[in-house]
Amino acid sequence: MKIEKLLFVTKFDQLCFNALQSLLTLRQAGLRHVVFVYVIERDQVAMHRGAGYRKSQETRLREKANIRFIDWAEALFEQGMEVGVYIVVGGVVSQVIKAAAREAADLIVIGRSQKGALANLYAGSDVTEIIRRVAAPTLVYKHLADQPNADAKPFARPLVATDGSPASLRAVDYLKTLGSIIEQVNVVSVVDENDLTGGSAMAIQKTRKDARRKLEDICDRFEDVGISARAHVYVGQPAEELSRAALECRSTMIVAGSSAKNAWVERWIGSVPRTLAEKSDFPTLLFPPEGPLTG
Repeated sequence: MKIEKLLFVTKFDQLCFNALQSLLTLRQAGLRHVVFVYVIERDQVAMHRGAGYRKSQETRLREKANIRFIDWAEALFEQGMEVGVYIVVGGVVSQVIKAAAREAADLIVIGRSQKGALANLYAGSDVTEIIRRVAAPTLVYKHLADQPNADAKPFARPLVATDGSPASLRAVDYLKTLGSIIEQVNVVSVVDENDLTGGSAMAIQKTRKDARRKLEDICDRFEDVGISARAHVYVGQPAEELSRAALECRSTMIVAGSSAKNAWVERWIGSVPRTLAEKSDFPTLLFPPEGPLTG
């Protein structure tokens, strides 16, 4: 599929125009339309002690965002891009889901959630909820200064985390369409130490070889379309090892598929994609299960 329309969700301090500029290599893969989304959350316009709603504050925030977006849009117009804008009041999750559906976005770009641990526990991470309820993949873009390879374009050297799930295989198919944008893909599987069964080195190495064989099949799929790919097997906790692998491979992004876990299970126990989205320093491209979920 082509990435023709990108939904760029920003709070300005979390995600600025330089982040978007680093994604404009996607024009080679068909990107032609960027839609800016700025959500004014209700606590930003509420009066103290719940006394009411400050319309003047909403107007001020709208116009500040509008001034910023006009400047950004002019820069994109000069490059022949189309631009759309949503400046709305409400919850981030619900407004992003509405905009993504209305615009039929091919990619959502959002900053790292800044909620505290307790808020995440009960409300769920914004990113997790969006992934569960939107069919398009979501790129959790981290501050450029925080990235280990901040000088590179995010899609230049993606690390693909795969466990054979439908979502991770969808990620492979998605990246295959990007062609010359990608310099090299590193395909990684993390084996749990508890899966290293058997009392001999031979038995343990068989586990590694079986995992690597599956990865090499995926590498062949990339090589078939002219994208260089290498397979790697790591052992340990998935989120930690994937971040380690990304650093060692000089990756510019981590790509992973999301599970179809029940919402409450995911909030209490967590998931690898959510951990990567919230804690990894690398931009993280997350793919939902087949179709949006509810719950």
